[in-house]
Amino acid sequence: MKRTGSIAAVAAALALVAWLSACGVKGAPIAPELARPEPILDLRATADVSGIKLTWERPTRYASGRSIRDLEGFVILRSESEGPMEPLVELPVNDQERFAPEREFSYVDGETTLGHRYIYEVVSRTTDGYASVPSNRVDFTRVKPAPPLKPENFKLPAPPSLPSSTP
Repeated sequence: MKRTGSIAAVAAALALVAWLSACGVKGAPIAPELARPEPILDLRATADVSGIKLTWERPTRYASGRSIRDLEGFVILRSESEGPMEPLVELPVNDQERFAPEREFSYVDGETTLGHRYIYEVVSRTTDGYASVPSNRVDFTRVKPAPPLKPENFKLPAPPSLPSSTP
């Protein structure tokens, strides 16, 4: 009888060890402010035929400095003039499994009016729900973009006349 009890105790201990080692936590806990993506610092805005084009580089590190592996997407925030920043759109990132993930992202805000001023920020998020602090602010008044350059509209300057060598 004692032998059956000791086998049951060993089996229970092994089950407990297996359960504890499978919890998924492999290191010391990280403070939430260090688990968020680093902020985007290079948000830019340009005129586009369809609206205002925003462009930014992919965040590559967490605030802790470690390489980011679980970037889920971005939230673009917009304000008209000096109003409050409000979410405009959520953009997912679907390249986590790709060999060469995208380095630069862009979005065209087509819901703008010529002559109106808009302010933008971008927040990046991880699959765990951690969000970065907002990016740098971009303040842009929508203008009509310059027409595209056409080669047929270019004229090369005439070469300067050479001095004649008549005696």
